[in-house]
Amino acid sequence: MRYPKFDVSQLRLLPLAQRQNDMTMAEVAPLQCPEPLASDNLAKVADAVWTARKQGAPVILMMGAHVIKTGMSRFVIDLMESGWITHVAMNGACAIHDFELALQGATTESVARYIQEGQFGLWQETGRINDIVAAGVESGLGFGQALGQALISGDYPHNDISILAAGFRLQIPVTVHVAFGQDIIHEHPNFDAAAVGRATYEDFLVFTQAVTHLEGGVLLNVGSAIMGPEVYLKALAMARNAAQQRQEDIRHFTTAVFDIQPLSGLDISVEPGKDDPQYYHRYWKTILVRTVRDGGESYYVEGTHQRTIPTLWHVLTGR
Repeated sequence: MRYPKFDVSQLRLLPLAQRQNDMTMAEVAPLQCPEPLASDNLAKVADAVWTARKQGAPVILMMGAHVIKTGMSRFVIDLMESGWITHVAMNGACAIHDFELALQGATTESVARYIQEGQFGLWQETGRINDIVAAGVESGLGFGQALGQALISGDYPHNDISILAAGFRLQIPVTVHVAFGQDIIHEHPNFDAAAVGRATYEDFLVFTQAVTHLEGGVLLNVGSAIMGPEVYLKALAMARNAAQQRQEDIRHFTTAVFDIQPLSGLDISVEPGKDDPQYYHRYWKTILVRTVRDGGESYYVEGTHQRTIPTLWHVLTGR
């Protein structure tokens, strides 16, 4: 007996032109830092990035969708163009917001409104991502590379603020790490689970390969509470397993978490006990403690993306 399944053919998709967007091009911040954040930890992170790149080691940025939703795309792109960032890893929501901004100069629908109307996520043009990724898999491309190629070669008027397009243009990997059921494009009738699964797995292997070179490098986790810590943890385990068989180490590197959780003043070098709710903040125990305790360094930078990211950019590009 098979369990009953929802019939996606009954869904009604509407054009994006009919959607109210909560973010437009006006919210994409210009490349300026009017009020740098005073943070000793951020200065130390900038030093680590500078040292890593001077020595040819990688700087990997893992990011959540609010980096884009708060208008920080130009800063990420400029750090890529300037050679400070060598790899970007994002979740599925990042890819959707990046794509919609490139396409129509607006993104971020009102969940409160459209979930009541039964229309949340069901927009025709956003579903193109599914077709692009499926076609890319046929050509051997991962999720991020397929989207980046499409954004560069197609009619996307605002692809200058697309991180995915920048990655393809600069040949800097931008990988997309998807969990099924979390993204609006998974609602669409044209969602090909096999193709997307293959594409995001290809990206996971590309990301893991980047982590194999992390000795002497830097890993930045900006606004990602789940994807960043979990994908990084598995990739590092794989990278270290292979390195140990070659009698090599991946221990001496720097990690940093940029987030708004009020952790300042706490000893982040020791993970909280299991009876402490902070224990379940994955980035604390995973990124700040467990994976650097045998030779690495870690820093927590507390603040909004609108303050921390421009400040990091300001310090690095000022050098």
